[in-house]
Amino acid sequence: MGPGTLTEVLAQLPPMPTENLLVGLENYDDAGVYRLDAERALIQTIDFFTPIVDDPYLFGQIAAANALSDVYAMGGVPLTAMNVVCFPARKLDLTVLREILRGGAEKVLEAGAVLVGGHSVEDPEPKYGLAVTGIVHPERLMTNSQAKPGDVLILTKPIGSGIISTAIKAGLARAEVVATVTASMATLNREAAAVAQELALRGCTDITGFGLLGHAAEMAQASGVALRFWVEAIPFYPQALELAEMGLVPGGTYANRNFLAPRVQIAVDVAEAEQDLLFDPQTSGGLLLAVPASREEECLERLAQRGVQGATIGEVHGGPAGQLFVVRHR
Repeated sequence: MGPGTLTEVLAQLPPMPTENLLVGLENYDDAGVYRLDAERALIQTIDFFTPIVDDPYLFGQIAAANALSDVYAMGGVPLTAMNVVCFPARKLDLTVLREILRGGAEKVLEAGAVLVGGHSVEDPEPKYGLAVTGIVHPERLMTNSQAKPGDVLILTKPIGSGIISTAIKAGLARAEVVATVTASMATLNREAAAVAQELALRGCTDITGFGLLGHAAEMAQASGVALRFWVEAIPFYPQALELAEMGLVPGGTYANRNFLAPRVQIAVDVAEAEQDLLFDPQTSGGLLLAVPASREEECLERLAQRGVQGATIGEVHGGPAGQLFVVRHR
């Protein structure tokens, strides 16, 4: 479902008024948050999708990391997870399902959470993911509505996984590139989220299916700010730009671009393939952090100490609210 269609559907749902609902549907944030008491708020999220790699174990790891990421994007700690499984049991051997679930379970354990059950249905196409519950102190909650003018934007993983996944299916991605990208997608955003909490950051989102600019647009709208990106500072996965120039662009890229067109201004010296990467739907992408400019270097250093190669890719301006600008240089 495209972002425009989803927005229209969600707008028809009745409001959920409650003083304890800290994050609901209003800003299309990464997860829902419900306050239990003054010290604890519950984070709830769910995500699942079709295989993007041939290895079922690796697919399970990537799908689990992707679902867990929403809890990290809200500043929380995952507590429990439940499997969401669609599987053609009459067509595929159950050893495939076993490996998918094993990959997911091991990633849940790595996150320090526990797997408590799940639900499965017969389906012609395999799908897998998790429903995850986490916890956060209400005063340490991160949301996409807290980017402030003067902040810089730091991204914690490269982009281009959608284009790389398309190339994998076509047999055109180099083996070393596949290894790099799949390892990145299977990496938890735990360390990046820990740095964000150490620095008391409050503006954050993770980059997934709506692409870098799609999720950035949600942050800009929710925060009432404009965001400016420097395309030369944005890290792309190896071979991603080359593949985009070849036209190996998933359909979701075009859906994202069309939906966001009224809100994005792109400088004329930004190449078409570079633009494709900015709209490219990501799987288990990094965090986009809004960081006070005075703490930019400290944030990058702390990320590096935890093995995260962060990059400063843009800045926050006072307005127009919800607008994005893409230029070549900082």
